[in-house]
Amino acid sequence: NRPFVGYNMADYFQHHLDMGRKLTDPPRIFNVNWFRKNGEGKFMWPGYGYNTYVLKWISGRVHGEIKDAVKTPIGFVPNVETFDSGKVDRKIMKDLLHVDSKAYLEELKATKPFLESFGERFPDDLWKAYYSMKERLEKN
Repeated sequence: NRPFVGYNMADYFQHHLDMGRKLTDPPRIFNVNWFRKNGEGKFMWPGYGYNTYVLKWISGRVHGEIKDAVKTPIGFVPNVETFDSGKVDRKIMKDLLHVDSKAYLEELKATKPFLESFGERFPDDLWKAYYSMKERLEKN
């Protein structure tokens, strides 16, 4: 258990997975990092109104209107050549959408002790997802 949590988090994760299996049309999950910085420590994505371009892309993916997403070890990302990013420079977009496998592998390694802290009750399906991502990143 963790402070301020009503029950064992490993059980919570399992309950979440169990509920997901019952859904006939589960919601799609998208991840963004609005706060990624360049080598100079400046935010790469301008934010504010520009976030609507990302939401437009997500909507297009959900509704099957965007078919040229690029498969990466962590999921699909917009195609740099066709993504409508407003006036954001294509070079910046390429950097934003780049998947740094080495950095992700380091993050996975750093996360593993936290996941192990949940003990034997931690769901096997989440370990499978962890090792599947690790394998995809190592092949990249």
